[in-house]
Amino acid sequence: MGNSFDWQKLVVDSISDLSIDIYNPRRDNWDSSWIQSIHNPQFYEQVTWELDHLEKATLTVIYFAPTSKSPISLLELGLLANKPSSLVVCCPDGFYRKGNVDIVCNRNQIVMMKDLENLIAYIRHQFEWIKNVHQ
Repeated sequence: MGNSFDWQKLVVDSISDLSIDIYNPRRDNWDSSWIQSIHNPQFYEQVTWELDHLEKATLTVIYFAPTSKSPISLLELGLLANKPSSLVVCCPDGFYRKGNVDIVCNRNQIVMMKDLENLIAYIRHQFEWIKNVHQ
């Protein structure tokens, strides 16, 4: 919704040395005037791409910026809550629905990080571990 800094770039830049594919739904050419309808081809393409890649991803990272409402991230948390091993959430103090996020993550044993620094360290650890297991 445009109220969050580009945290995805920060994360991607911090783990760019890892040999992994990263699916980032943030688009520079996103047009917020697009009608959010199943009948809008651009909108439909974006949403189906996001859903396809949520299913495809080994690890999904969700960050709830304190300055954002993050309705799509909340929806994605709900969609993935029953797959806790493929999800890591960062929800710092100040996010307006932090209590809800904390309870959903606790109930579903979803890994939670307190800040972006710890989130990046967790991602790095997960993929370095997977790399070592497969060598």
